[in-house]
Amino acid sequence: MPVHPIEFRYRYPEMYSIFTEESKLQNWLDVEAALAYAHSTLGTFPKSIADEIQKKAKINYVKVERVKEIEEETKHDLLAMVYALQEVCEKDAGGYIHLGATSYDIEDTALALQIRKAINLIETDLKNLLKELIIKAEAHRTTVCIGRTHGQHALPMTYGMKFALWASEISRHLDRLDEIRKRILVGKMSGAIGTMASFGSKGFEIQRLTMDKLGLEPALISNQIIQRDRHAELQCLLAIIAGSLDKLSRELRNLQRTEIAEVSEPVRSPSSTMPQKLNPSNTERICGLARIIRGSVNASLESIALEHERDISNSSLERINIPEGFILTDYILRQLTNIIKGLTFDNENISKNLEMTLGLILTERIMIELTNKGIGRQEAHELMRRLALKSWKEKRPLKEIMQQDEEASKIITTQELEKWLNPNTYIGTSVEQVDNVVSYLKKRF
Repeated sequence: MPVHPIEFRYRYPEMYSIFTEESKLQNWLDVEAALAYAHSTLGTFPKSIADEIQKKAKINYVKVERVKEIEEETKHDLLAMVYALQEVCEKDAGGYIHLGATSYDIEDTALALQIRKAINLIETDLKNLLKELIIKAEAHRTTVCIGRTHGQHALPMTYGMKFALWASEISRHLDRLDEIRKRILVGKMSGAIGTMASFGSKGFEIQRLTMDKLGLEPALISNQIIQRDRHAELQCLLAIIAGSLDKLSRELRNLQRTEIAEVSEPVRSPSSTMPQKLNPSNTERICGLARIIRGSVNASLESIALEHERDISNSSLERINIPEGFILTDYILRQLTNIIKGLTFDNENISKNLEMTLGLILTERIMIELTNKGIGRQEAHELMRRLALKSWKEKRPLKEIMQQDEEASKIITTQELEKWLNPNTYIGTSVEQVDNVVSYLKKRF
């Protein structure tokens, strides 16, 4: 029976399939086949030998079960794969498998193949989320709502700005993904400690031909492994993406609070005991899984400092945190995309919350307008602070307080107050900013 919830709960099949044992084995076999191709191209052994290795380097010939049986004896999974491939190769071909290579020539290069597929899926996920955010930004470019800072009502803004801001952030992750490809999608074929001694004078060409065959960049230099600063950067990127999804989900959770109730995710879970409750469980799940993704970063950073030309302390954790990081990031990206797509808005509550503080959210506007009348900024600020405190303490509208105040009523007319206390006309360049973001981001598609 499965133990880890990834096996049965927090995954989608496309990403999960990249990290199955069968997929990992096939990537190993692909690297062995590419190495054989490189050797035969340079004349180390006949093309017929390489053709046989390439033909049999498939999981329909080399079975996971057989590799595991051999590993029980060898206590080495990569070596077990070599023996299992040798068993199915005809004539003398088996004797040329893995020629000159060390285990991590195969494993690190194969890992880059897995990562390439996984990054491509994450890119698709990010673009799908970005599209939904752009749709919402356009749809709500003029939906005026209250903005909040420090958990308090601040100034009017639009929901379009929220979504445009998030979309802009997601677009930066696509930039980061493009940037990291050139550092993480590299392989090596350099032997036991990186000197290429086992390949003689052909070392550079063996590595170049192998990587060309696989569509990877050859590492400029390596020891027994590809250096782990690359993989640490990858884990940091997944963590940063998860941080953004946590932020978006946390905001959506807060906006679903009973006291706010401006939005609602498409499916909310009931309480087992309180019939009236509908909980924002989907966004809460995203926040929880984001913690797991971020939590793996420290272990990856620790793996940068391996000893001498290598030790194996990175291996065990990478079998966990690289697949886990990608599978969970893919899962929460797709979950959030579905949530954004099905998000509903309560316009009545949005309007009600705009009016909740009895006009106090427009005190900045009135202060600015007073300075336009020739009153000093500090003087205007102090006047509005005094009147705001009185309004809030007495639970009376700011308009009423100002009309009754001797000082304010001499400066401001009723008509001006009517105009200045309309939140729909104090959103600055909100709409234009949304339009700018949407226009810019649409060019990515």
